[in-house]
Amino acid sequence: MGQDLKGQAAVITGGGSGIGRGLALALAGLGVKTVICGRRRERLEDTLAEIKEARGVIQAALEAYGRIDILVNNAGIDGGEHLHEMAPETWDRVMKVNLRGPFLMTRFALPGMRQQRYGQIINISSESGIEYYHADAAYGLSKHALNSFGEYVQRENQEYNIRVNTICPGMVVTEMTESSGGLDHSKCLYPEDIADLAVWLLTRRTNIKIGTPILIQTMLNPWE
Repeated sequence: MGQDLKGQAAVITGGGSGIGRGLALALAGLGVKTVICGRRRERLEDTLAEIKEARGVIQAALEAYGRIDILVNNAGIDGGEHLHEMAPETWDRVMKVNLRGPFLMTRFALPGMRQQRYGQIINISSESGIEYYHADAAYGLSKHALNSFGEYVQRENQEYNIRVNTICPGMVVTEMTESSGGLDHSKCLYPEDIADLAVWLLTRRTNIKIGTPILIQTMLNPWE
């Protein structure tokens, strides 16, 4: 028998569109009290502002609901260039959003989860975190690192009944990808597919965990 999530509190980064929005709608439908956050950044912010933002989101959730049971690290940006053509600023921006962001959100959520001896964290990674694609080094490496990050968090915190799962989707139709040339939308994943998997993971009995990142993809190649 799976666990009932009704009444639990969740924070979802990048929750305004795409996968994050799909996850927010799915969890809200299960009675989860959900806080979403997201902002498109065109320039790097200073470190202090970033830390304050992450801490502020967690604090807002705690003030609203008294606890955080679920954290979904979903926010991410692309950085599709070959390494020899990539500006250092592009590299830094991708790492900041895709890796430092999940670290900060997790860092500030964990003390409360450890104190209540319960919590679930889902990291939304990518098929690029398992494979190696041309002109995908910054994005792909950030997702490879995110996969390992999730394992470290799991090992450091599972004695506190905290469970960490990482999802690696293939091509998902979102605002970021829908205009990609040569993409057959009928052969792609959709945010609802990722939400269904996340709900399945979140509702497992608390003693059950998945030991490796989960690849979810379509049967047919979505690139025409």
